[in-house]
Amino acid sequence: MSVATTGVQVRVASPADGALILSFIRDLAEYERLLHEVEATEADIRRDLFGENPRCFCDIAEADGQPVGFALWFYNYSTFRGRAGIYLEDLFVNPGARGLGAGKALLRRLAQRCVEADLGRLEWAVLDWNSPSIEFYDSLGAAAKDDWTVRRLDGEALKRLATS
Repeated sequence: MSVATTGVQVRVASPADGALILSFIRDLAEYERLLHEVEATEADIRRDLFGENPRCFCDIAEADGQPVGFALWFYNYSTFRGRAGIYLEDLFVNPGARGLGAGKALLRRLAQRCVEADLGRLEWAVLDWNSPSIEFYDSLGAAAKDDWTVRRLDGEALKRLATS
């Protein structure tokens, strides 16, 4: 299924989009000043989005037939609500295409998925210095979860715990 919004079309990514998705990931990482952390390869994208057991999903926004942004997401679960939700891992629109409505179209499609499947919520994280994105999310009615702090185990700490 695809969704159109004022000249922007949103479609489900296909295996042929592997290199495009990786390019968007790298562009997002550069914007977030985290390019040095990108380890993902096109093979990783193919395996995890389009393999036998997909672990995440992706939508592509296009303007005038050209890809301008993406949303990469997966299902999560709220034990308190007793229903699944969507976690938006990455949302990115090329700087030259911002203002066309691609970001809103991508978020609208995720919200539609939530409503259609009776999911409990759509959530994501945003870097605290990213004022333009925060203002955009606020304009959509997204609420900040100031009382939560994100924690992460990775690298050596993850391996240590796994083997302890």
